Amino acid sequence: MKVLITGNLGYVGPGVVKEFRKHYPEATIEGFDIGYFAKHITNDTIAPESYLDVQHYGDVRDFPGHLLEGVDTVVNLAAISNDPIGNQFEEATLDINYKSGVRIAKMSKKQGVKNFVFASSCSVYGAAEDEARKETSQVNPLTAYAKSKIFTENDLSELADKNFKITCHRFATACGMSERLRLDLVLNDFVAGSITSGEITILSDGSPWRPLINVKDMARAIRWSHERKHEEGGSFLILNTGSNNWNYQVKELALKIKELLAGVDVSINQDAAPDKRSYKVDFSLFEKLAPNHQPQFDLKTSISGLVEGLKTIKFNNKDFRNSDLIRLKVINDLVRTGILDNDLRLK
Repeated sequence: MKVLITGNLGYVGPGVVKEFRKHYPEATIEGFDIGYFAKHITNDTIAPESYLDVQHYGDVRDFPGHLLEGVDTVVNLAAISNDPIGNQFEEATLDINYKSGVRIAKMSKKQGVKNFVFASSCSVYGAAEDEARKETSQVNPLTAYAKSKIFTENDLSELADKNFKITCHRFATACGMSERLRLDLVLNDFVAGSITSGEITILSDGSPWRPLINVKDMARAIRWSHERKHEEGGSFLILNTGSNNWNYQVKELALKIKELLAGVDVSINQDAAPDKRSYKVDFSLFEKLAPNHQPQFDLKTSISGLVEGLKTIKFNNKDFRNSDLIRLKVINDLVRTGILDNDLRLK
């Protein structure tokens, strides 16, 4: 068995690599990544790509098709990973997230790859504060990032058939400790603030809804996509991936951390403009199709894991929102120093 993971040197990739290695110790597992965040490792042990057989470096916009020879499953994680970067580099976001993803899927099908797993996002629902959104609900993408996910899903739907199974995971907002941690995610940001300053600063009014999923549970779901049979969702499957127990308002997340960690103050910006990105999500289909791969981490264990992980790496940067654990900061530094051009290509 051979698995290729694009974008493996990011936040989600290390967990996916370890998940496949644990369950398929004899498999050939390869990674492909440009390396924007390769050096930003947040553990005190071994580099996560050490679990790979091969690490390839390159830009997905120039993906070499020969790497797909003999591959059974492609896991496409490669993406400009959040709204701030997408807003600043909109054209590059569409090229990397959408056009390149579809191009790799087409090459995969041509090379005889059996499974294509696409990391999509619940952010495609945008402003949706009434009922919890199902896979069949109307989407309302508000950002370049969210639009890139919908565009990709739409094009992938035309490629799937009985010999080329495609799974699009509309993941809840990621959280939890990773070997390449990001702190520009809501729960991670709150925990970092609690540890460094004893304060959680909510930049919005705290009312938006966010479903969450631990990054390790994302890896479990991706492995299920590799294993799933045709009768479990068909040739083309869009799947809200998370848990119905993990729909929270942003202020609820802060208050839960305050409950678990002594001496934490919560500050809410009551004068903030409403955040239109607010959505509750229905994960019932995922629960039905993948009962043995449901999320194992809850809010408490995810918070505890972040606290333990940050303490292990002796994290104490009060100015962490201006640190290398913020993806936009890293990208802007690479552009400023001339390593990347304004299209986010290596010079």
